[in-house]
Amino acid sequence: MKTLKYLSVFILAVFLWGCDEDTMDDINRDRNNASTVDAFALLPDGILKSAVVASAADLAWFSSKWIEHSAGQWAQSHDDDRRIGQNATSSFNNSWNQMYLLQNILNQIIELTSPGGPEENNFHALGIAQILTAYNLAIMTDFWGDMPWSEAIQGAANMNPKFDRQSVIYNGPNGVFELLEDGISNIEAAIAQVGGPNAGGFDFLYQGNNQRWLKAAWSLKARYHLRLSQRDNDAAAKALAALANGFQNAGDALIFRLYEPLPSPRNNPWFQFMIERSHLAASSTIFNLMDSRNDPRIELYFTTVDGAYNPAPPGEAERTQGGTYSESAITTNNQAAPTPLMTYHELKFIEAEARQKDGQSLDNVRTVLREAVVANFIYHGSDAETANEYFDAAVLSRFNANPLEEILTQKYIGAFEYESMEAYHDYRRTGIPEMHNPNNATTGFPNRLQYGNSEESNNPDNFIQVNVHAQKVWWAGGEELVN
Repeated sequence: MKTLKYLSVFILAVFLWGCDEDTMDDINRDRNNASTVDAFALLPDGILKSAVVASAADLAWFSSKWIEHSAGQWAQSHDDDRRIGQNATSSFNNSWNQMYLLQNILNQIIELTSPGGPEENNFHALGIAQILTAYNLAIMTDFWGDMPWSEAIQGAANMNPKFDRQSVIYNGPNGVFELLEDGISNIEAAIAQVGGPNAGGFDFLYQGNNQRWLKAAWSLKARYHLRLSQRDNDAAAKALAALANGFQNAGDALIFRLYEPLPSPRNNPWFQFMIERSHLAASSTIFNLMDSRNDPRIELYFTTVDGAYNPAPPGEAERTQGGTYSESAITTNNQAAPTPLMTYHELKFIEAEARQKDGQSLDNVRTVLREAVVANFIYHGSDAETANEYFDAAVLSRFNANPLEEILTQKYIGAFEYESMEAYHDYRRTGIPEMHNPNNATTGFPNRLQYGNSEESNNPDNFIQVNVHAQKVWWAGGEELVN
């Protein structure tokens, strides 16, 4: 036995001595910690973070308070509703960092699949990554305004990126519109590439359906053209041209649907936020708008307290961790409610506004608004008959009196509560509907987010301190902060 033991050791030693450096590197490689990852393997992380981090976490929760879908009833949300701490660089530092980390993931996919990259014929992954980059870039600049972009996410190659103007982030090289246009071109190339790479199950949004990605990109273009309506006289016409190629029905919409009910921990983030913290109550602003219209969605939107609705007054709610005010029935009753990145009914509301601003006939605009309201009722679990009865009884006369105000009010009501970011952006763009938080008059409305303290520490030469209550972003009529 000793002889066999020493012989095996000798053979092993000879083998190792005879191995070249490359062989040893391969032997020592940790096969559970890959040094390279292909584009499709990165895609789920990019999609998941686009849905959860970008669309269904802090940015959405705070938007819901500012736009008075919700009122802050506990802890940080209660303070925020009183405009406490909103100019602190620590307030949204986590969101600031997470959004750049998300963009870094998407940028890796773009680098892998762009011409000269190892997967340069993977037009499918490239197009998706460009569309999602545009989506997340718009979220970032819509909240923060001017920000590092053209020199950002370069790692050690540039630790002090300059801030770019919001107008350039939207309209310039590698900006929102160019990324969407490039994404459309690459998805079209993927369609033409018969038998080419396809993400399939790695694509958590459309399961590799290129036609639906095309419609999503065109729909997003319509959204962002209308976003710039204060700065572009042709915004309505551009939005109409884009949406003609967008969603054709609710099945086309850009919606993340992979949450699971308890006991799974993979619940909707709004539900997790509610059961863990109970920060948000339903706001009296949206409730009163709906109540004045006898809106049948009230029972779908809000819970009752002791058998009655009791919405919270924004900016003045008691400090309570639940049990006093009505809350979101959408969240309470659906632990796996999907996260909408963009819905079909939003696109129809965009179409109604764009047609009105484009000077089209009121009959034409009214028809599209009705379609938007019907689509929203169905999305929230009601039906077309109920929606049409509501439209005739509550919407029609208000629309005839003031078309734009009623379009935006119906869009605001329909956006409760998971589309609150879009409602927040619409309000900053139009001032519709009226907000009622008394702290808006005393302290000010939060027009934007303060930059993160990580940027203040790591990029002091370029960092910009803003007053969120006094300075609007460019597309909302504010001044750009960099030359």
